[in-house]
Amino acid sequence: MTDNLELEKTLWQAADKLRNNMDAAEYKHVVLGLIFLKYISDAFDELYEELKANEAETGADPEDKDEYTAERVFYVPPSARWKWLQGRAKLPTIGKDIDDAMDAIEKDNPTLKGVLPKDYARPSLDKQRLGELIDLIGSITLSKGKDGKGKDVLGFVFEYFLGQFADAEGKKGGQFYTPQSIVKILVDMLAPEPEKRVYDGACGSGGMFVQSERFIEMHEHRKGKISIFGQESNPTTYKLAKMNLAIRGIDANIALGDTLMNDAFPELKVDYVIANPPFNVSDYNINKAETHKWKYGIPPSGNANYAWLQLFISKLAPYGTAGVVLANGSMSSEIATEGQIRKELIENDLVDCMVSLPSQLFYNTQIPACLWFLARNKEGNTKLRNRNNEILFIDARELGTMISRKQKELSEKDIAKISDTYHNWRSKADFEANYKDIAGFCKSANIQDVRKNNYILTPGRYIDFREVAEDGIAFDDKMQALSATLSAQMQKPMS
Repeated sequence: MTDNLELEKTLWQAADKLRNNMDAAEYKHVVLGLIFLKYISDAFDELYEELKANEAETGADPEDKDEYTAERVFYVPPSARWKWLQGRAKLPTIGKDIDDAMDAIEKDNPTLKGVLPKDYARPSLDKQRLGELIDLIGSITLSKGKDGKGKDVLGFVFEYFLGQFADAEGKKGGQFYTPQSIVKILVDMLAPEPEKRVYDGACGSGGMFVQSERFIEMHEHRKGKISIFGQESNPTTYKLAKMNLAIRGIDANIALGDTLMNDAFPELKVDYVIANPPFNVSDYNINKAETHKWKYGIPPSGNANYAWLQLFISKLAPYGTAGVVLANGSMSSEIATEGQIRKELIENDLVDCMVSLPSQLFYNTQIPACLWFLARNKEGNTKLRNRNNEILFIDARELGTMISRKQKELSEKDIAKISDTYHNWRSKADFEANYKDIAGFCKSANIQDVRKNNYILTPGRYIDFREVAEDGIAFDDKMQALSATLSAQMQKPMS
């Protein structure tokens, strides 16, 4: 959550009122396209005014595209600038004006080609409400201010709206958006460092990358220092990712296509993989998939979980690490070859940590989920201890707070508890002083324990039971009271 949360909530409520009867999936592109247009226009105006003020001194032309490219700012032609469009917001031609503006921006900025929504002139879109929406978004200012914090307002609004649309779309929303607390825990546990490579083969709207960049900015006070690679199979979601990253000023190499069927980066090796691939995919053609990735066994045709795991492992550089969200079934499944592949991953010492997550964290599924943390090399280094033949198990199922009737969220405190446990367990300096097995929460197990459990990776198999405090009531008395209650309920007439 951000400091601007009240602003974001207010804007969302106002924008949602203007939706009228439009489907959330359709309205999403209308709103997010306008927020993006406002962002690039504001960023352009800021640099334009700077260039204009120094024109006599530097000789720089405020209308020279190259001046903007050099500063990683999109050039916005006159007929696409927000001030001009907002002045036309009440005209019946505003839909066509916005479509023309999007076209003009794409022509002047090749990296945005084919990315921006251009369907604002369609008759079904109420032009009066569109004008009101433009006025609403026009009220958000992109001003650096003295503290520099205002600069990110539109970025946070864009991200917040993505989450709200995912909630409104329910199951379909999960295809483009991973809840922020899930992204944050993955990023906090992997702790990406500057000047490294990050990959997500199911990147959705790019949330993993936004958080990775933010993590580095928070801890290293610099930006744009990681190399980002991603792939997304859904063309609409791909466009959202391109806009989401552009609005945060993040330079990324995002490809469109089905990662399992046609890997856009077959030779790529990265330091971090961070991904939330679709759970339990059954409609992929294993016979046509990238079979050279299946080093540890051929995944079954009915479930892609172990196809994703192996693909991500194939991307890891010699000291690379991966954090992957999968359905809980992946930890214990014996379907077809899955048990054998899991055994191979464990015996090859690739599994570093397993986390059971609370239920109700996702928009698109009630299927319980877990996190797999994989490490290409567990030997240790100057900072990390040797973890060969060890796996950390964390049971986080009791963490999280309900934020709505159907949605749960991990708090900052919850995330810190999980990620600190992992970092203390891996750290050479902190292991002895700060890590300990906690009944009901975490356990460091060795490979012998895992072999005894038939290579099942469910944390509950390894973590000691937490003792429940006795309430002082004798067992026989409890049973008598429960039996009486049950008997009374069974005698009540059915409503």
